Amino acid sequence: MVYDLLIAGGGAAGCFAAALAAGNGLRVLVLDGNDRLMHKLSITGKGRCNLTNACDIDTLMRNIPRNPRFLYSAFSRCTPADVMDYFEDIGVPLKIERGRRVFPVSDNAGDVVQALMREMCSNDVEMELNTTVRRLLIADGRCIGVQTADGTEYRAKAVLLATGGMSYPRTGSKGGGYRLAEQAGHTVTPRQPSLIPLETAETDAAEMQGLSLKNVTLTVKCGKKTVFSELGEMLFTHFGLSGPLVLSASCLMDAEKIADYLLSIDLKPALSPEQLDQRILRDFADVPNRAVSNVLKSLLPASMIPVMLKRAGLDGDTKANSVTKEQRRALCDAVKSLTYHVTAKRPIAEAIITRGGVSVREVNPNTMESKKLEGLYFAGELLDTDAFTGGFNLQIAFATANAAVEAVLERMNA
Repeated sequence: MVYDLLIAGGGAAGCFAAALAAGNGLRVLVLDGNDRLMHKLSITGKGRCNLTNACDIDTLMRNIPRNPRFLYSAFSRCTPADVMDYFEDIGVPLKIERGRRVFPVSDNAGDVVQALMREMCSNDVEMELNTTVRRLLIADGRCIGVQTADGTEYRAKAVLLATGGMSYPRTGSKGGGYRLAEQAGHTVTPRQPSLIPLETAETDAAEMQGLSLKNVTLTVKCGKKTVFSELGEMLFTHFGLSGPLVLSASCLMDAEKIADYLLSIDLKPALSPEQLDQRILRDFADVPNRAVSNVLKSLLPASMIPVMLKRAGLDGDTKANSVTKEQRRALCDAVKSLTYHVTAKRPIAEAIITRGGVSVREVNPNTMESKKLEGLYFAGELLDTDAFTGGFNLQIAFATANAAVEAVLERMNA
């Protein structure tokens, strides 16, 4: 039997492609090494599934730090609005939250998974689970199918690699697709963790473990160069820093230069240093005989106060009216610039997304077809392009899958 489209990888990109292709009359086979499809999709967005971002193409491009121009054509034909329409049409009501992030109304990623499964099943997509693709079948300069680990051969008119990256390996993303791409002659750029928490040299983050901050500004410098600066949310952990701001900043940080990065947190970005000093002065004047550790409870979270006092060189038992101008300035400096030196990114197994992958120079941006091997296509995280948090990475998965399916359909109908 020869399938119209064989898809290696049953994640977001692979299953979206399968549903689209089968819905347009193609005979589709999905092969996946897991015992279930879309495992990673089921846990994305903390189980809520941030499907896309309800923004325009220019905003999409600004949120993709690597190779955004490669994606322009795919985004033009599969916009966030198109993705939203598709999922609502197949029975997943959506809502837009802060930052234009799109979620199911139910806040349940399982609803997205089940909707795609329904689409695949209703259009007779064939699925083989616990099946690892070992190599591509190539004849006369064309990909004609795959061979699995047990030696079984499957033939197809087109093969789509959507095997994911190396993040969350327990969900099946173990990097096997890179080896298949290399078999076809493709260059695979070095892989690094991206959207990943950061470990710090300073240990006082552990004293604030679990503390989540909102409306703070995180600035990242490499030497004198500012590589990231944004307002948002972050989290202190036992090893260092995490949360949306930190994850996005990690996209722009090279693991090989990690020791060169300095993180600075402005805890009160709405206040100038002078305004902050006046605020502290007023607080101290209201209760001049109270210990400074108690007075600061109106300014800072309780678990942060001991850390900030230590950073400012202040004894928490000091009475408010005894704090010197120099001590107050040191406290203001700590609040406006709480600094951390990065020592490492967390292991790639903890990354949300993989940085690096199949070189986009060797892939047709209009069709996602290999420039090295006819009949071979790519979609999703396997490609050397990734984005910040906010639904942008799933938008990449859906748009590249759509582009590949459109190209296969056009060739079939030619």
